[in-house]
Amino acid sequence: MSTIFHEPNFWVAVSFVLFFLLFGKQLWLPIARALDSRAELVRRELDEVAALRRQAEQMLENAIQEREQALVEARSLIERSRQQAIEMTAHVRKQAEETIRHHEKVARDRIAAAERAAIKEVHKIVLDVTFEAAQEVIPGVIDNQATATLINQAIAKLPEAITRQVA
Repeated sequence: MSTIFHEPNFWVAVSFVLFFLLFGKQLWLPIARALDSRAELVRRELDEVAALRRQAEQMLENAIQEREQALVEARSLIERSRQQAIEMTAHVRKQAEETIRHHEKVARDRIAAAERAAIKEVHKIVLDVTFEAAQEVIPGVIDNQATATLINQAIAKLPEAITRQVA
């Protein structure tokens, strides 16, 4: 056993143990306080990080909900716009068809009026030409007595001809 006391490692171990027995409590308290304060700081930072993470997750969830709501609103708006476009197209088409029908009617009315005017003009020209021809032909063909008889017959038939013209 005497050989252990001569070993320097033995005396280093003994001095190490004695040092910690004598000064351990005085050294341990500041070290423990420093470690405890560091642990508390880490714990507070971890709590803060956890709170920030919960807040970020909540913000992400809110953003996702808002995005989904915005998509639903956008789809609804697009559908309403499509429906309005369809309705407006149908309305414009209907108005265009009505306008075309109106223009066609006006054109037909104008054509009919032009036809009536042309027919009246032709009748007038025919009457004028017939009257002129009659004035040239009748005096040479019919005598005065026959002329008077024809005039009297024409005057008698005049009210009936006027009635037919008016009707």
